[in-house]
Amino acid sequence: MPRRASTHTTQTSSVQPIGAFVTGPSQVTFRAWAPWVKTLAVEILGSQTETIPMNPQPFGYWETTVSNVGIGTRYQYILHEKLTRPDPASRFQPEGVHGASEVIDPSSFVWTDQQWKGIPLLDYIIYELHPGTFTTEGTFDAIIPFLQYLHDDVGITAIELLPITQFPGARNWGYDGTYLFAPHNSYGGPQALHRLIDACHATGLAVVLDVVYNHLGPEGNYWGEFGPFFTDHYRTPWGSAINYDGPHSDAVRDLIISNAVYWTRDFHIDALRLDAVHGIFDSSVTHILKDIQDAVQKAAKQEDRLVAVIAESDFNDVKLLSPTSKGGYGLDAQWNDDFHHALHALVTDERQGYYSDFGSLDHVATAFRKHFVLSGQYSQHRHRRHGNSAAHIPPSQFVVFAQNHDQIGNRAQGDRLSTLTPFRAQQVIAASVLLSPFLPLLFMGEEYGERSPFQYFIDHGDQGLIEAVRKGRLAEFKPFGWKNIPDPYATTTFEHSKLTPPEARDEAQHQMAAWTKQLITLRKQHASLGTGAKGHQLRVWVNPEKTVLTIYRKSPNSDPMLLILGFNDQPTTLTLHQPKGLWNRLLDNSRPEYVEPSNLSVTQALPALDLTSTKQILSLPAFPAWIYKQS
Repeated sequence: MPRRASTHTTQTSSVQPIGAFVTGPSQVTFRAWAPWVKTLAVEILGSQTETIPMNPQPFGYWETTVSNVGIGTRYQYILHEKLTRPDPASRFQPEGVHGASEVIDPSSFVWTDQQWKGIPLLDYIIYELHPGTFTTEGTFDAIIPFLQYLHDDVGITAIELLPITQFPGARNWGYDGTYLFAPHNSYGGPQALHRLIDACHATGLAVVLDVVYNHLGPEGNYWGEFGPFFTDHYRTPWGSAINYDGPHSDAVRDLIISNAVYWTRDFHIDALRLDAVHGIFDSSVTHILKDIQDAVQKAAKQEDRLVAVIAESDFNDVKLLSPTSKGGYGLDAQWNDDFHHALHALVTDERQGYYSDFGSLDHVATAFRKHFVLSGQYSQHRHRRHGNSAAHIPPSQFVVFAQNHDQIGNRAQGDRLSTLTPFRAQQVIAASVLLSPFLPLLFMGEEYGERSPFQYFIDHGDQGLIEAVRKGRLAEFKPFGWKNIPDPYATTTFEHSKLTPPEARDEAQHQMAAWTKQLITLRKQHASLGTGAKGHQLRVWVNPEKTVLTIYRKSPNSDPMLLILGFNDQPTTLTLHQPKGLWNRLLDNSRPEYVEPSNLSVTQALPALDLTSTKQILSLPAFPAWIYKQS
C-alpha cells in the first residue's frame, strides 16, 4: 500500500518538539527544525524507498505525517533535494552516527516500576559507571546482574551513567555524542536502556544520567546543516558553543529543555547531571539552566516523582544553587571539585596543574567546613581570584568524591588512587568521602580498590579527528608534565579500562570492599554520619603537625559522632582534649578484617575515649580511620 503524507499545518507556536513521533496506528509524524534549508523531504527506507516532501511551518519548522509506517521504520532527510542526512533529533541510530534513523515509540515499553517514586536526594550514595567498561560485554543489559551487588553488597542507592547518547564508533566516554535523544546502539539502544532503568527501580536504585548541553561531538554532527544550532559568539574547549541566546535560539532552547524532560518522563530517569555548565553561555533574561530545572520539576510533579537536577561546574559559583528570588538558578546540587583536589593533593603530594592551589591539611578542613576551598581567593593555577562563598549553602547540595571519570581518565595513564597511595590511605580517603556531610560518589571499582586504569578512548572514523585528539591529549597534559600517553584510538586502551572480574579480585580488594560496605552501613544507620541537612552540626579540628583531622558531626535527634582521620604516613601520637564527652568506638581500620594481609602489625584494640574532664593521648598508626559514637 503506498504511503500518504498529510499537508495540514498543525502548529504555529515558535517552539515545537522535533523528531519522529508515532501519532496513530501505522502513522508517524516527522517534524524537523531547519530554517536554513530551501526544501526538506523525508526518505522512507525499505523494500520500496519513497521520498515524501515536508511542509514548511512557521519559525523554520518542517512537518509531514506519513501513513503505513510505524515502529522500526528507517528514514533519513533530504536537504535541498540532494543532501541526505540522518535526523539530528533521532531517537535511535542503529547504524551509527552516519546511518539512517529509526522510528521508536518510548511509550511502547511496558514498565513495572509504577510504585517507584524516586528517593530523596539526601539519601543518594552515587556510583558512577561507564556502560562500556563496567562489564565485559559493555551493554545496558549486562549491567543488570550487578545491580543487586551494588545495592546489597556495597550499599549504593543510585547509579550514575556516563553519557549514553549516540557517539561515533563503539568506544567513547560519551562526551562526543551528537544525537541528544538516541541511546547508543552498541550499548543496546532504547529498549535495553528501558530494561536497565526498570531493573534499577525494582532493585531500589535511583538512576542519574549524565547529559551534555554545552557542546556536541565533531563526528556525525549534522545540526549545523539544518539551522543555527551553534554560535560563533562563544567558544568552548570542546568545540562550537550551543546557541542559547542568539537569533533563532528559541527553538534550540526548547530542544534542550524537551530533551531533559524526555529522559525523566519517557525513560524514568531520577536525576540529571548536567556536564560542565561553565561551558553553557546564555545572556538571556532567564538562563537556560533555570528553564531546564523548571521544566523537569513541572514534569516530575505531574507524575508524582522525585527528580533532581545536578550541575557540574568549574566556577565555584553558588548562583547555580541559589533560589531564583536571590538571582540564582535553583538547581538541586552541584559537584564540588575542590573537595577532590584538596584530598588528592594532600595524599599524593601532586602539585602540578590545578593541584597547585591545594596540598595542605587546612585545605581539606576548609572543604569540610565551607565546601569550596577557593571562595574568592587568588588562584595560582588561574592567576586570578576564583569562586565565591558556599558556607551558607547546606552540604546536602554538594556531590563529593575522591575519584571520578575525569579525575582518573584525564591523567596520562588513567591511574587510580589504588596504584598511587597505600592501602590504609585509601581507607582514610573512603571514610572522608562516605562519612562526609555531602552527597558521596564512588567511581566504578573504587569500592574494592580497582587497579586497572580508566583511560581516555575514542573510535572516530575520521583519521584527521583521531590525530587531533592525540595532539589535544598531549597539550592537555603539558602543565602536569605527564608523558607516555596511551593512544586514545587503540582498542587496547579501551580494553585495559574494563573492570577486573569479581573472581579475579584478591584478598586486599575483598578487605577494601568490606571496609567500604561498613562505612556506608554506618552512614545509613546513624543520621549524624549521613548527609548534612537542616540542623546539622559540624566542627573540624586540624592538627597540621600530625596531619590528622578530628571531625565532630551531629544531626538532630541523633547521637554525636567523632571521626579521627589521619593522613600521616608514619605512626605518631595525638593529644585530644575536645570535643568533650565519653566516646565509644564504632569502627576503625586497625581491626584484622580491614588490615591488609601484609601489614597485620598495625592491628590493635582501641579503647573508648574519655574526654569528659581530661585530655587523652592516642598512639596512631599510619593512616588511621577511627569512628566513635558518644555514649
